[in-house]
Amino acid sequence: MRHRHGFKKLSKPADQRKALLRALTTEVIRHGRIKTTLVRAKAVRKHVDHMIELGKRGDLHARRQALGWVYDKNLVHSLFEAAPDRYGEQNGGYTRVLRTVARQGDNAKMAIIELV
Repeated sequence: MRHRHGFKKLSKPADQRKALLRALTTEVIRHGRIKTTLVRAKAVRKHVDHMIELGKRGDLHARRQALGWVYDKNLVHSLFEAAPDRYGEQNGGYTRVLRTVARQGDNAKMAIIELV
């Protein structure tokens, strides 16, 4: 049973984990699709979906919350312009995680996370 186990720790301290998730979120929004490990892709999916929800909401508080998480200010502005048009009628499921072949060096499970 996994009671009271809220999230994956990704074998990192809290500050490094937060920085990793922020960087992955920024890159997914910037490029639309990135290749990373399966566990990281599943962990970052929550944050990317949240940023798109903030972009759909579009008010000042949502914009400030997004600027506090995403590293690139111009990326946040473009997200808030594009999100209502692109995801206006969708109520979730903005990202897709596709499994790929294992990594050559350490046989880690790899995945592609992309915006739908």
